[in-house]
Amino acid sequence: MNTSDPTRHASGHTQHASVVPPVDHRAAVAAETARFVATVRDADLATAVPGCPGWTLADLVKHTGSVQRWFSVLLRTRIQEPPRTREVDLQLPEREDAYADWLAESATVAAEAFAATDPDLPMWAWGVDQHARFWARRMLFETLLHRADAELALGLRPAIDRSLAVDGIDEFLVNLPFATFFAPKVADLRGPDRTIRFRTTDGDDTWLVRLRPDGFGLDPAADTADATVRGTAADLLLLVYGRLPYRAKSLAHEGDEGLLDHWFANSAF
Repeated sequence: MNTSDPTRHASGHTQHASVVPPVDHRAAVAAETARFVATVRDADLATAVPGCPGWTLADLVKHTGSVQRWFSVLLRTRIQEPPRTREVDLQLPEREDAYADWLAESATVAAEAFAATDPDLPMWAWGVDQHARFWARRMLFETLLHRADAELALGLRPAIDRSLAVDGIDEFLVNLPFATFFAPKVADLRGPDRTIRFRTTDGDDTWLVRLRPDGFGLDPAADTADATVRGTAADLLLLVYGRLPYRAKSLAHEGDEGLLDHWFANSAF
């Protein structure tokens, strides 16, 4: 995949005709973690999580808190190159009935790292934005998505703020071309100049992805699409992360289904 020019995939390629308020990623991490904690506090942590096959709620909580603590270490150390290890002192409690409180404490660890770090500080990041703010944004959508996973596992319909969903779709699509080191199937997202459009139905936000022989990326200049998926911002966020199929009743699609099948078989992480 050709990612030699990061600016071709830079953020800001979303076309917004509706007004989407800016997202305070740091504050949203705290709010989403609190919702996650409230969801799992009295739940059976042995409950299977359909959005993460093979995981239980306990696994989901442990993963989310671990990510928050690991990203916090990266922020505090102001990393300037890819980390050589992911070993972090998680301080994970032995008893699973203490996991909810541990997750809440993980958000406190993150808040302390945010407070000590200028979001505009140059830092290494695996995605496009090589600044500390990348990690707050990435932490937010790790937390929000897995909060939604927990709710879905418990038979609840996740409520996702529209502005967060729009930002999350953009964050996912902007950074996806750079995710091959942990999502190797992304390298198969290429094609002979084929385009996919994602469009919100509760606003007028649109993203158009172009698959090229050497890779893929957002293309804000394109007018037509070979395939289109429409839905609310919340449902589109769940779609791009593989939590909803594009044939779900809450979504509408048109155009080349083979192209959509190819995209969704290789894009989720």
